[in-house]
Amino acid sequence: MSVVGFDIGNENCVIGVAKQRGIDVLLNDESKRETPAVVSFGEKQRFMGSVGAASATMNPRSTISQVKRLIGRTYGEPDIENDLRLFPFECSKGQDGGVLIRLEYLGEMRTFSPVQILGMLFSHLKQIAEKDLELNVLDCVIGIPSYFTDLQRRAYLDAATIAGLRPLRLMHDCTATALGYGIYKSDFSVAGPTYVVFVDIGHCDTQVCVASFESGQMKIISHAFDRNLGGRDFDEVLFSYFAAQFKEQYGIDVSANAKASIRLRASCEKLKKVLSANAEAPLNIECLMDEKDVKGFIKRDEFEKLSSKLLDRIRVPCHKALLDSGLTVEKIHSVELVGSGSRIPAITRILTSLFNREPSRTINASECVARGCALQCAMLSPIYRVREYEVQDAFPFSIGFSTKEGPICTLSNSALLQKHRPFPSVKIFSLHRTDTFHMEAYYADQNELPSDVSPKISSFMIGPFQVSNMEATKVKVRVQLNIHGIVTVVSASLLEDNVDDDSLAKSDDHLTSAKMEAEANHGSSAVPNSAEDSNLKRMKPSSVSSGDGLRKSKFVKRLDIPVSECVFGGIAKAELSEAEKIEHQLVQQDLKMELAKEMKNALESYVYEMRDKILHTYCGFSTESEREGISYNLQQTEDWLYEDGFDESVDAYTEKLEYLKKLVDPIENRYKEEEARARASKDLLDCITNYRMVVESHPVGGRDVVIDECNKAEQWLQEKLQHQNSLPKNADPILWSNEIKRKSEALDMTCKHIMRSNASSPSFEDEDDSDQRDKPDGIRMQVD
Repeated sequence: MSVVGFDIGNENCVIGVAKQRGIDVLLNDESKRETPAVVSFGEKQRFMGSVGAASATMNPRSTISQVKRLIGRTYGEPDIENDLRLFPFECSKGQDGGVLIRLEYLGEMRTFSPVQILGMLFSHLKQIAEKDLELNVLDCVIGIPSYFTDLQRRAYLDAATIAGLRPLRLMHDCTATALGYGIYKSDFSVAGPTYVVFVDIGHCDTQVCVASFESGQMKIISHAFDRNLGGRDFDEVLFSYFAAQFKEQYGIDVSANAKASIRLRASCEKLKKVLSANAEAPLNIECLMDEKDVKGFIKRDEFEKLSSKLLDRIRVPCHKALLDSGLTVEKIHSVELVGSGSRIPAITRILTSLFNREPSRTINASECVARGCALQCAMLSPIYRVREYEVQDAFPFSIGFSTKEGPICTLSNSALLQKHRPFPSVKIFSLHRTDTFHMEAYYADQNELPSDVSPKISSFMIGPFQVSNMEATKVKVRVQLNIHGIVTVVSASLLEDNVDDDSLAKSDDHLTSAKMEAEANHGSSAVPNSAEDSNLKRMKPSSVSSGDGLRKSKFVKRLDIPVSECVFGGIAKAELSEAEKIEHQLVQQDLKMELAKEMKNALESYVYEMRDKILHTYCGFSTESEREGISYNLQQTEDWLYEDGFDESVDAYTEKLEYLKKLVDPIENRYKEEEARARASKDLLDCITNYRMVVESHPVGGRDVVIDECNKAEQWLQEKLQHQNSLPKNADPILWSNEIKRKSEALDMTCKHIMRSNASSPSFEDEDDSDQRDKPDGIRMQVD
């Protein structure tokens, strides 16, 4: 069983895995700990990770990056429109209002949803993990931003399903970071909770959470975020600055050229990192656009001034997280700063002034989420023993339920599930209904959500069901906020009062009592049992007297009601199955192309290797005509490889390779056979010498037979070698090494048999003579 944690960042991905010695971060094929979150489509094959990122400049319109920004979003959102202006690939509006990515692949225009692209990325990370661990990867924990909506969380689960993964939990990024921080620390105060603020500034977002730590447990108190403030926004400040400068200085509009924009943004990101450690930094790019080399220069103070509005926004989620936690700055023990965008010195100064202490960097800024997810996966896995440690997360949004009569709530803000409620959790409520009814789940407070997010979550149909009379009957509904942070109605039950004969009550008394006990245990469970022995349940009866004097029994009949769910904007099961099928086909196409590359490389290597050997190593073992024929075919194959055979099928390369081997193999066999024949001859002669020495101490009869066999073998070898040596090296051999090996094995078996027989005969005679001496002369037997 795999114990893996995935951190899917907007720019890079990290894979954490639990091993016997702790948590490790896996290396990709380029021996790097971070894998770019990029999927690039070539003419016949996909390229992902580092290889895909390398294709971005040459193939920008078919290279998909930052897909995390598009998951579960609608095409018309202002944030999405701003992102699409920066992306070089083409996007369009889907039938459900979502985003579709259009590109050319295998000679035709194809459309993919962001969920499909994310599934491809998951599949690539799964392959990296399986290659390293040498076992199938199925169970995992995936890190997600705390601001993800119900639809985005479901989209991540769908993408994992497409890749063949089974997430045990979707875990908030800051919660995973807090787990990795707290589980190893043993110096927490025993006087009370220790409060720590985690600030995660990623590539495209900023997340803040306040966590409480005690011995053996951690609790998230509050979450806050800004999903449009990250490292890429600071890169964009530099991009805009230099794009305007180059337009004025060199007369080129970088923004109008996709390839030039990609190169400038990459250079600006490197420049930002240089400014984190230096007061000033230059920018030099060769042939950026229109064959012009560009140069630029900027100071850190100037960069911070250009980024002042972004830096001010850092304070907002920090203030909000602190306010929601109900804590003052004085109660905060420490501030941990993580994330790929956290290295800007100005951010450290802002956080220092805000929390009256300098942020710490005691945990790895880029790997903390993946490590925390791997830890959580180990805690949920039955194959690892992790010390007892309670992880209690908080849900960042309020959720309400409503029917046509209005909201179902007991709180002032119409929320059934309050903000920062611990999860997973269950809420049970009762309604009175006569027939099928509908409910809707929604976000109760629009101000808690990111901008332009629809408050609708999903709708539920409870029914159909029938009541025994026309009066409204109690329906008990169980709502769950599950371990992924997804809200759903897990069950609904119809409760009706019934009156039965006293005899029926007596006969069912034991049964109903048992069912009542099971009902009580069932209701106290955090996660309902989905497998029931019967849909009909009875509560403990109570006796009542009827007007005719007969005793009746009153009991509650419970009937499970079917619940159907419709997720607003969600993927249907048929669409998900089709996406899995498409991903399987794409994987097979990739494998086919990889195999073709391997065969092409094998053919190319064979051509170069044989060209050298036929002129040097194999020269004495081939005739002039053979060398000329082989050299000609090698040259023809090389020309074909770089012309018509540059992009061919596996079968074409295999056929060419087999044809060349038919020409070369006879010569190669002569060369190899000469060495093998000499080695086999030596082994046979050593065997002959050995047996001649061993039989010296044996009786004459057996010794003569063994020596005779050795002489015959030696004579056979000398005659065969003499005949073989009379032939030129470029002729096919008449004496093969295998023939000599068989002769050696036959001699060995023959000599061993003779020596064993000879060794057993004297002891047998001695024993018989002794027996006969003990017998009377008349019955002695002569043994030949």
